[in-house]
Amino acid sequence: MAYHSLVTGGSGFIGSHVVDKLLDAGHKVTVVDHRVKPHRWDIEFKDVDIVDLASVLQATKGVDFFFHLAAISNVNHAFENPVYATELNIQATVNCLEAARQNKVKRFIFASTVWVYSGSPEEDVDESSPFVLPGAGHIYSSSKIAAEFLIHDYWNLYEVPFTILRYGIPYGPRMRRELVLPIFLRKAFANEPITITGDGSQYRNFVYVEDMADAHILSLDEAAKNEVINLEGMRPVTIKEMAETVRDLANPGLEIQYLPARPGDYKGKTVSATKAKKLIGWEPKIDFREGMEKTLAWFREVTKNSRKE
Repeated sequence: MAYHSLVTGGSGFIGSHVVDKLLDAGHKVTVVDHRVKPHRWDIEFKDVDIVDLASVLQATKGVDFFFHLAAISNVNHAFENPVYATELNIQATVNCLEAARQNKVKRFIFASTVWVYSGSPEEDVDESSPFVLPGAGHIYSSSKIAAEFLIHDYWNLYEVPFTILRYGIPYGPRMRRELVLPIFLRKAFANEPITITGDGSQYRNFVYVEDMADAHILSLDEAAKNEVINLEGMRPVTIKEMAETVRDLANPGLEIQYLPARPGDYKGKTVSATKAKKLIGWEPKIDFREGMEKTLAWFREVTKNSRKE
């Protein structure tokens, strides 16, 4: 019997790749998103505002696995709209948890982020690292930490089984246009200087999006039940290296300019992904430069098609 999986935010960047992987694994898939249709038509789509509990309860009946990926994930949008970011990232998560409880789903899989580690006093962190309340430093980080607390509460109080996936910084085909890599690519194609906030030493362990999507299928293993798992890339990549890679691949010789740092920006920590490998056999396969070559090919195709329209 095929499992029925539901993906909130399944029309988005990461969600669309998770949908692809679920279908490849033989799942029946339902996408719940608001106003934005999915990238494919061989799935069920429900246009639902997940801030409305009654709608979420109705949309999630009969679901085996509940992947909750919908959120305000752009840190700039969270900074500019803190009330709405809190409503969507926290209240809507509670709505989804309550739907999972009432509809008796087999597992609630939540998209968290390594940004939560900005609230840890440690520099080398893993899933057991503690948080300090004043340390989160951003509405986005705090909202994800709060959501994780609530997920644990729903297990402790109501026995709703969960898996929390803390994402590194994803990149690849179908990236949202406002993300930093598409912005860098557009500037490179337009022969405009690439701008970096801060000195460029901030780093991320970028994860190619298909590698990240693979982890969602592996996380359905019983070993991942009620676990928190980091999904980090192969190695640290500084913002400066990212800009230089875009320049070298797309427009050699392009100028790179430096601007003041953003408030509350996640500067990066050394995040261990050892647990993911040991627990579910996941590790990233695509290095940053190879992934950027794939991303650049996608961007060129999208740009070419948009010019034809």
